[in-house]
Amino acid sequence: MSKIFPIPLPAEIEKFFNPKTVRDHSKKIWDYALTGKTNFIIRENKFYDVVALVLETTKENYPDLNIPFHCRWNHFGGGGIDRTAILKQKLSEKTKEQRACALWDLVIVSVLLDAGAGNVWKYKDQMAGKVSTRSEGLALASFDMFMNGAFSSDPSDPYKVDQDKLMAFSADDLKKGFQVSDDNPLTGIEGRVHLLNKLGKTIRDSQYFTSRPSDLLMETTDLPFVRACDILLAVLLGLGPIWPSRLSRGGYPLGDVWEYRPLDLLVPFHKLSQWLTYSLIAPYDELGMKVTGVDQLTGLPEYRNGGLFVDSGMLELRDPALLELEHSVDSELIIEWRALTICLLDRVGDEVRKKLGKSSADFPLAKVLEGGTWWAGRKLASKLRPDTLSSPIKIISDGTVF
Repeated sequence: MSKIFPIPLPAEIEKFFNPKTVRDHSKKIWDYALTGKTNFIIRENKFYDVVALVLETTKENYPDLNIPFHCRWNHFGGGGIDRTAILKQKLSEKTKEQRACALWDLVIVSVLLDAGAGNVWKYKDQMAGKVSTRSEGLALASFDMFMNGAFSSDPSDPYKVDQDKLMAFSADDLKKGFQVSDDNPLTGIEGRVHLLNKLGKTIRDSQYFTSRPSDLLMETTDLPFVRACDILLAVLLGLGPIWPSRLSRGGYPLGDVWEYRPLDLLVPFHKLSQWLTYSLIAPYDELGMKVTGVDQLTGLPEYRNGGLFVDSGMLELRDPALLELEHSVDSELIIEWRALTICLLDRVGDEVRKKLGKSSADFPLAKVLEGGTWWAGRKLASKLRPDTLSSPIKIISDGTVF
């Protein structure tokens, strides 16, 4: 792991790259909110209503409670087609390491392309003949592009992603693959393309890669097991340079970390990086490797999980007029919303596990999110905003946070 983890990693960097800090600093904003000084009122009397909705949704989605982790792979089954199995069949003659690398390549690119699609965009999947929107549509579009060799510069080896193709990837490539037109607009095209271009340049210039995104994980493949927090650290260190310029310390870009001025506090979330980490776990099955400590990762503070608490009335804006305005991701309101979401997801997770008789090791937040909170958030949004399924709080996003 020496290429991935500089020794010693500066203590301040290690702190902000640790899920424990995500929880600890979010808890400081929670405590501050209880003093009545934030944009939100916490309605504790709504908590068990939220838990009941999450449990109901979980049992509807997974009656046998055999719940996968909340990750990108779940979206590749749209229309009842197991696309992952189709890809694995294509890779059947390759070594187990080659299979894992192809899967990692796919999921890294797919997650990076997974920012909000907007309320209009849709994707017609040729395999199932169905139209999908939002995350499901984005997943199928990126999957189809991968299967068609859109991210490989080697026609003889289409099932991979490499730096040369990433650096040359254009807005026209994305529009073609994602079926974008004047009548089918996609939010954040330039931001998505820029991320892929930056990924290509980072692979070219970084010590953590040779030529492909999956190189980042290869240092872990000869270990008896790998910790989820180490996968997250690899993601944060290896992919840190691809994000838009934000805060940095000692030459390390901090990523999804924000300055909360009322408390003079830097608050890390690492939403997309943790979503990617959850999604990078499955390919270890190809190697016969166990990933431990998944329960140490946090919930994902994005508009569907956060929307669950706003739409349920558990989080209420002190000034309802703020619902009519758009808010930047670095605003106090959005930072507060995300921090309170982190705390509430932990609380809901604890209560759901208690009701189901599960331990955190057997039923980590990755299962709580997939079983209930994300889908419960969508369920509430569909009742309140059926035409859009939009966020209850309007967000100005650059396509790399939400």
